Amino acid sequence: MTTGLPSKDLLLNACSGTVIHQHPLLEAAYELAGLHEARHRAEPAELLEIDCGRARLIHDIDRWTAQNLPRPLAAAALHTETLGMVVDRLARFSVDAHNTLDGSVSECRSHYAWRRLAELALAYADLAHDLTARTRRIPDSVAPHPKELRGQQV
Repeated sequence: MTTGLPSKDLLLNACSGTVIHQHPLLEAAYELAGLHEARHRAEPAELLEIDCGRARLIHDIDRWTAQNLPRPLAAAALHTETLGMVVDRLARFSVDAHNTLDGSVSECRSHYAWRRLAELALAYADLAHDLTARTRRIPDSVAPHPKELRGQQV
């Protein structure tokens, strides 16, 4: 059973299309990046299905996190997002940054996209350390199950 959190570098590689080690978070990050890339090309009618796929993956990450990470200490500070939300945002920022490489945006916008990605990657590394050290906790059950998004009962 895989219980540790992947490094920020492995997570960034997964968001860029390379999953070096089998890990549920890396596989989900890879899929999330693919969905964010699809969102860039999607017609408005396709967005709901793409976003439902993202919600399912976020939920899967959060469920894995709840089952595999150590329980936080009683005094652990609360983080504002679930780990699934952070990985989803990292995948989005990765796609946004890589899309600037085609030269279609200004150097300033490209720099901003890459800096935003780097800062979030560092924040993920800090969060992963704190979760492992049990000094930070993440919200419980924030991400709804994808069936709930479609108005179906679980």
